[in-house]
Amino acid sequence: MATVTSLQKAEKFEIEKYTAPKDVRALSKTHVPYSGSPQKHPLDSDQIILVPDPYNTISPYLEFSKGDIAFVEKLANIVNIDGETVTMARIWVKKGSLAIQCTPFQVASL
Repeated sequence: MATVTSLQKAEKFEIEKYTAPKDVRALSKTHVPYSGSPQKHPLDSDQIILVPDPYNTISPYLEFSKGDIAFVEKLANIVNIDGETVTMARIWVKKGSLAIQCTPFQVASL
């Protein structure tokens, strides 16, 4: 097995197709929508990371269990000034599910 000594580019997370709900209004009674760029969780394959604003360096990210997601809608991709494209999606998460919201920051003295 080869040893990796440098950083590697993260792989793109392909969205798995969920069946469309028959009535979105009925879905909104039992689920909550969140929008952002879906990413693979680096440690837990049963979790998904959603980054609401992927080009903002201090943007919070959200972690959800895949089992709590009922429906995924593909949204328009966003493109940065360098032409890099990021996939965006709206996920519908079951109300009452446990999730994590994390805000990264750089430690510095005032």
